[in-house]
Amino acid sequence: MPWELTKQAPEIVRRLLAELPVGAYTIEGDIAIHRGARVEAGAVLKGPLILGADSFVAAGAYLRGGNWVDARCTIGPGTELKSSFVFAGTALAHFNFVGDSVIGAGVNMEAGSIVCNHRNERAAKEIFVRSGEGGALQPTGCEKFGALVGDGARIGANAVIAPGALLRPGHVVGRASLLDQELPGHA
Repeated sequence: MPWELTKQAPEIVRRLLAELPVGAYTIEGDIAIHRGARVEAGAVLKGPLILGADSFVAAGAYLRGGNWVDARCTIGPGTELKSSFVFAGTALAHFNFVGDSVIGAGVNMEAGSIVCNHRNERAAKEIFVRSGEGGALQPTGCEKFGALVGDGARIGANAVIAPGALLRPGHVVGRASLLDQELPGHA
C-alpha cells in the first residue's frame, strides 16, 4: 500500500542507492544526483535522496526525510518534499508542500498547493483512506500519510489535499479548494 511505502521511504531509498548505475550519478553520502540533473545554489538536500536525470531543483527548495525523484521532474523554489516518491515529468511548481506521498508521472501542482500528511485538527492521528467514491473509510495504521496521486493529475494553485487522499489518474483539483476524502462529498 502507498502508506507503507512512504513510512519506509528512507530505507527504500537507501536500498535503491546501492543499485544505481555506476557513473550516472554523483553520490555524496546518501544523496545521489544524476549527472543530467540540475540543483540551484540555495536548495537544501538531505538524504537519503535520489534525484533523476534531467530533473531540476530550484533555490529555496527543501528535500528531506527520504525522497526518490524520477527523471524530468521540477521541484520549484520554496517547495518542501518529505518522504515521497515522485514519478517522471512531474512538476511541483513553487511554494508547495508534499509530505509522505506517492505522486504519479506527469502530475502538475500549481503554486501554493499542499498535500498534507498529518491530521492536526483532531486528537486521534491515524490516517484513513476512502475505498472509492462513497466507499467506507479504511484505516492505514499510519499517523503520517499524504496522498497517492495518479498519473496526469492536476492540482490547482492554493489547493489543499487532506491526508489520506487517493486521486485517480487525470483527476483535477480546482484552485483554492479543499479535497478531504474523509468527509462525505469531498471526493
